[in-house]
Amino acid sequence: MTFVVTESCIRCKYTDCVEVCPVDCFHAGENFLVINPEECIDCNLCVDECPVNAIYPDDEVPEDQQSFIALNAELAKKWPVLSVKQAAPPDADHWAGVVKKRKFLSRKSGDQADDATS
Repeated sequence: MTFVVTESCIRCKYTDCVEVCPVDCFHAGENFLVINPEECIDCNLCVDECPVNAIYPDDEVPEDQQSFIALNAELAKKWPVLSVKQAAPPDADHWAGVVKKRKFLSRKSGDQADDATS
């Protein structure tokens, strides 16, 4: 089993979960985090740290979020590891209450986002 980051994380990108991960299995995109299923050790520490309840065990991912299982695996191969907590985006609290955010998912890595703003 592994854990999966789902749609609730999009544009919130709180990184409280990253801080407690003992194996650095989180990868950062421009506005979303993913968990590398090959690195996750099922410790469950990240679940309670997520303020928007975006993280689920892979066998408990809601039906309408199942595509995020493959998406985490795909993007973890492309995005850089994030091992330290970062500040949430300034509008994260607004996005925390928004549903149906998949259309806002950026496939740019966190590094690419930083490069684009430099």
